[in-house]
Amino acid sequence: MSSGVKEVLPPALDSSSEPPAIFDGTTKLYISYTCPYAQRVWITRNYKGLQDKIKLIPIDLQNRPAWYKEKVYPPNKVPSLEHNNEVKGESLDLIKYLEGNFEGPSLLPDDPAKREFAEELLSYTNSFNQAVVSSFKADSISEAGAAFDYLENALGKFGDGPFVLGTFSLVDIAYAPFIERYQPFLLDVKKYDITVGRPKLAAWIQEINKIEAYEVTKRDPKELAEAFKRRFSSRF
Repeated sequence: MSSGVKEVLPPALDSSSEPPAIFDGTTKLYISYTCPYAQRVWITRNYKGLQDKIKLIPIDLQNRPAWYKEKVYPPNKVPSLEHNNEVKGESLDLIKYLEGNFEGPSLLPDDPAKREFAEELLSYTNSFNQAVVSSFKADSISEAGAAFDYLENALGKFGDGPFVLGTFSLVDIAYAPFIERYQPFLLDVKKYDITVGRPKLAAWIQEINKIEAYEVTKRDPKELAEAFKRRFSSRF
């Protein structure tokens, strides 16, 4: 889904930057270009065609401005959404909020069975990430392998499309930023290809990379792998 206009991304704001006009009636999405949690909400905004209705405010997490914590979002994390004179956070809550409170293509199916499965998969995301990250410091990749097997099986549950619920949904959005990071990192550091023996996951990665709303949020794979190496350098 595309608005038809290539969005010009603003520079990230840091400790030397003036704050935007806060609570001026403009809906704002505070993100970091490097944060996978923020990327979830950014993708959702893009897919629903809300580029003109929700302004992106990128924050430099390495040099974050004091006003962000003081005036916008006290937890001092991204993403956060300023809407109707309130600021909300937590990425899974925000993607559901955009789905329920804004116009644009639906990102949840009407089928009750698929909606129930969507909740199950969204609830599993933290366990999935913990399992994969724990493998970074382990000799064995088995815990991460089991997590990727879970996704492979989930992709086969309905069998009516390349995505988890058949069509592109919030579930795909919840996992995509993390797969984007784990795939190059595990291949580089552990020589582990997450797609081997998982044809549905391989097809899913191919198809999701065709979604423009996601593609414009992606980072260079080498950059992601290097960032993970720095973050987890003590574990190797």
